[in-house]
Amino acid sequence: MAIKIIEAIANCFYVFLLMIFVRCLLTWFPVNWENPILKALRLSVDLYLDLFRKIIPPLGYIDISPIVASFVLIILRNGIIYLAAYIMAAMGMLG
Repeated sequence: MAIKIIEAIANCFYVFLLMIFVRCLLTWFPVNWENPILKALRLSVDLYLDLFRKIIPPLGYIDISPIVASFVLIILRNGIIYLAAYIMAAMGMLG
């Protein structure tokens, strides 16, 4: 049971990383951002990316904030996974 919870947490982070990747990939193509699905993708991902865009200016035409945001998300994911595993092991939920 505890392993399933940890896997679910990890999968949530992977889904959001995939959403960041798709959002960045779609900027290379002319898409209709008013499409409800694409609009939801843009709004949810840009909410997170805007935190980094305020700190990291674009280098010419290249926006490196998604790269930094992805690294931060991966580090955060690992920290939360290890903390969850530690807490569950301390509670005797892991073998």
